[in-house]
Amino acid sequence: MSILRPGIDVALLNTRGSEYLPGYLGIEILELAERTLSSRMPVKKLHVAPNEFLHAASVVALADTTCGYATVAHLPEGAESFTTIELKSNHLGTVREGAIACVATAQHLGRSTQVWDATVRDEAIGRTIALFRCTQMILWPKG
Repeated sequence: MSILRPGIDVALLNTRGSEYLPGYLGIEILELAERTLSSRMPVKKLHVAPNEFLHAASVVALADTTCGYATVAHLPEGAESFTTIELKSNHLGTVREGAIACVATAQHLGRSTQVWDATVRDEAIGRTIALFRCTQMILWPKG
């Protein structure tokens, strides 16, 4: 039996985010499978800080979006939504051009929380630029 929520696929996730921050930043969901989701984001000037390095917030936005969309696709039956209750990132490098890619992997898929790890890499050479972990609280209908 699949743990993926029926009706959630790559096309839906990309469409859903198109008019929100993920769409504005150019985040593209690439692949969804059980316990994992991958994405990418082309590096544009809007992702860069005034020091000409990739802004940490851009990296976090990619990782958090990837983990968040993975959570949506793995919500337990009957759950309404989720919210991020904790996140942490370690930044190990930067990218000045090209794109960055992210893979989120489930560490815990419970009824009240999910924990996801994500690795963000330089898409061209595969060098890790950030490690990310978040905890998501599962939201259930009231009553």
